[in-house]
Amino acid sequence: MSETAPFKSGFVAIVGRPNAGKSTLVNALVESKVSIVTPVPQTTRNRILGILHVPDAQVIFMDTPGVHKPLSRLNEQMMNYVRQALADRDLAVLIVDASEKFGKGDEFVIQLLNQYSPRAILALNKVDKVHKPALLPLMERYSKLYGFEEIFPISALKGEGLKGLLAAIIRRLPEGPAYFPNDEYTDQPERFLAAEIIREMVIRHTRQELPYVTAVMIEQFEEGTSITRIHATIVVEKDSQRPIVIGSGASRLKEIGTDARKELEKLFPPKVYLELYVKVDPEWRNNPARIAELDYRNEGGSAS
Repeated sequence: MSETAPFKSGFVAIVGRPNAGKSTLVNALVESKVSIVTPVPQTTRNRILGILHVPDAQVIFMDTPGVHKPLSRLNEQMMNYVRQALADRDLAVLIVDASEKFGKGDEFVIQLLNQYSPRAILALNKVDKVHKPALLPLMERYSKLYGFEEIFPISALKGEGLKGLLAAIIRRLPEGPAYFPNDEYTDQPERFLAAEIIREMVIRHTRQELPYVTAVMIEQFEEGTSITRIHATIVVEKDSQRPIVIGSGASRLKEIGTDARKELEKLFPPKVYLELYVKVDPEWRNNPARIAELDYRNEGGSAS
């Protein structure tokens, strides 16, 4: 008679430089949209949990902000989330954009791993953009800097190599209970999910014109059986940025609202009424009270 495999569970910190593909990887592994994904760096502002349920394990992925040099209170908080995730993890996964040259930012990430995490797997992402012979020297370089337990070439966007990576992660998790119910795939409250979706559309519609200095605050959230009503404020730093978000005749704000509403109705069917406003707050990134509001654990909003 065969013995039943023990149930495993644990927290896995996904870390790396901005735009390495952390959120894309978490979304792909969890098979749900846990984190927003945009073409600009530093999209993720919080430590966001994505929860994967499989028959013999529960894996809690911690999507973290990109490792960077903090230049504001917001950036300092973002780096605190990275350090906290590394301190709380059972295992870390360093995800690297294999199509980019190794630099000082990569060295800094390795320093964090050496400081906080004695166990880590290396995921070389975007290998679909790289000639395969170039991967071996990259693997050797990282292996000399840190004792990775395994190295996986992957494409988070295309799903290549993810089965092997996930199997390696689960093998290394400790035996333990399920921390979340089977129907939960994230710990984010609905207000934060709504703010994130709106922020994603702001970035997508303004990324060529607007620096990454906007925040989305949910002012009103009323979920009903037939309609969910959401009133949100998009906060920018300068008077000159307000018309960029609004557009001529409010055309861009309408486009942002329309695209956001379509995404929101996937979460809050059957219908969403969305009202958007734009406000100027020059010091919001250095305002401790405003930064605290943006932490989803405080039921706040979202920053970009």
